Amino acid sequence: MSMSVERASSAKDRRLNIRASQTEKAVVEQAASITHMGVSQFMLQAALRSAEEVLADQTRFVLPADKWSAFVTLLDRPARLIPAIAEAASRPSPFGES
Repeated sequence: MSMSVERASSAKDRRLNIRASQTEKAVVEQAASITHMGVSQFMLQAALRSAEEVLADQTRFVLPADKWSAFVTLLDRPARLIPAIAEAASRPSPFGES
């Protein structure tokens, strides 16, 4: 769990409600029991893990050190003029004035 999630978890004053089929509920209850957790704790932990994965995919960019160096080198090089892009940018917008 991330630090911000751990810190926020100390004040559990908000409720999350979900609806599930009997089969879904039974599966969650079984999994919670096997892991020696209550259903709420199990579901919150699973939801947080999933949320952190989604957020990581959208907010983190990770490369091995050698690839990172090559990436930074490309970012640091001077911009180059690409004639086709310069020409397209000089034309009036098809969406009206901007």
